[in-house]
Amino acid sequence: MPQFDASTIINLRDLGGIALTGDSAVRPGLLLRSGQLDRLDPATDPAVAALGIHTVVDLRTEHERDERPDQVPDGARLIVADVMADSAAARAAASGDDVPARLDSVLGSPALAEEHLGSGKAEKLLCDSYRSFVTSESACSAYGRLLSALAEPDCGPLLFHCTAGKDRTGWAAAVILLLLGADEETVRAEYLAVNPAVRAAFAPLSDRFTAAGGDPEIADAILGVRSAYLTAALEEMERTYGGVEAYVRDGLGIPDDAVDRIRARCIA
Repeated sequence: MPQFDASTIINLRDLGGIALTGDSAVRPGLLLRSGQLDRLDPATDPAVAALGIHTVVDLRTEHERDERPDQVPDGARLIVADVMADSAAARAAASGDDVPARLDSVLGSPALAEEHLGSGKAEKLLCDSYRSFVTSESACSAYGRLLSALAEPDCGPLLFHCTAGKDRTGWAAAVILLLLGADEETVRAEYLAVNPAVRAAFAPLSDRFTAAGGDPEIADAILGVRSAYLTAALEEMERTYGGVEAYVRDGLGIPDDAVDRIRARCIA
């Protein structure tokens, strides 16, 4: 699976080449995932410009978008798909309690972090967030918009992202890969593979937190991805919908003919 050294984009990955059932694979160059695009400058980053990105789907909250607006490649359209728009976590964003959307503020105070996130509470909070990716109305709408865009004939290479490119983006990648026919082991391996890039990108934040006396376990739980997080979302999907096909159809509102178009485009 191609990865990039593009310094302007956090955690940029092409899902192309990932193995699917039936001796097939994800078609390269069509499905890209990343973190925020606020530093993107295709004019000075030829590796990014060469990707020919046509569609960008931004999964972040309004606060994140206002704070660090996307720099969209020339000629690309931008689709806003706010996963957390109506969730309890998003409503808490003003006080810094929305972990996936407010990494900086969550780790801003070691004492507060210990109070609210210590003793295993950080991992539990992330698991709860992942369950909400499956069940909340705004999440279903956002992921539905992503798949609807992917089904459009003129979609072109599509990049979807959040802030770190690990949680909201990680679940989006998992859903797409499952829908295309990847097995759970493959999906989990791809999900966990972002850890080195994410941790490197947010090392200054983690280092400041721990240098100020913060618990490294809290930083690791917040800034990394863990198998338990993906498991929480997968179990919620199975419990609520019975599997990815019903989740995509009934939860995200994507009709079967759109799913057929996605598979025809994205499976090599």
